Amino acid sequence: MLKIIIIGSPGAGKSTFARKLRDTTGIPLYYLDMLWHKPDQTTISREEFDAKLNKILKQNSWIIDGNYQRTLEARIKECDTVFLMDFPLDVCISGAESRIGKKREDLPWIESEFDKEFKQWIIDFSEKQLPQIYKTIEKYRNSKDIIIFKSRKEADNYLYQFSSGLCIYSKVCKNI
Repeated sequence: MLKIIIIGSPGAGKSTFARKLRDTTGIPLYYLDMLWHKPDQTTISREEFDAKLNKILKQNSWIIDGNYQRTLEARIKECDTVFLMDFPLDVCISGAESRIGKKREDLPWIESEFDKEFKQWIIDFSEKQLPQIYKTIEKYRNSKDIIIFKSRKEADNYLYQFSSGLCIYSKVCKNI
């Protein structure tokens, strides 16, 4: 497990999981939101984003946190491990709400309110984004280690067992 992507709905806890995994493994962590967004809440060009992402993908090891559907397949092709956080809507909404007003290392500004469009994107995630994510990862199920968590408890149990040395290879922890 050297090239890892973490995907799922906003508010699911991808960034928290990614930080804990980074702290356990020492693998460099990259947040797609930090690549895409500028501190003034504007974005870089797609070309600049793609160039930055491709530079990361060429490295020997990385953890990449974020969805960015347009680049998902390219990241899956390069990774060896996929973590998908497929959590209930209420968990994701609560997670997104809980970070309002807090400084985070995965976003270059502090959210001051729960943006209505962003909330709607979370609400629509299961219907509009998740089926495409499952379709994409299904293509790679035989060549990648794909771990799907349905709850924060499953993700926390995985991290606990992994950091405790109870699972040497992530496939051993798959069915936690």
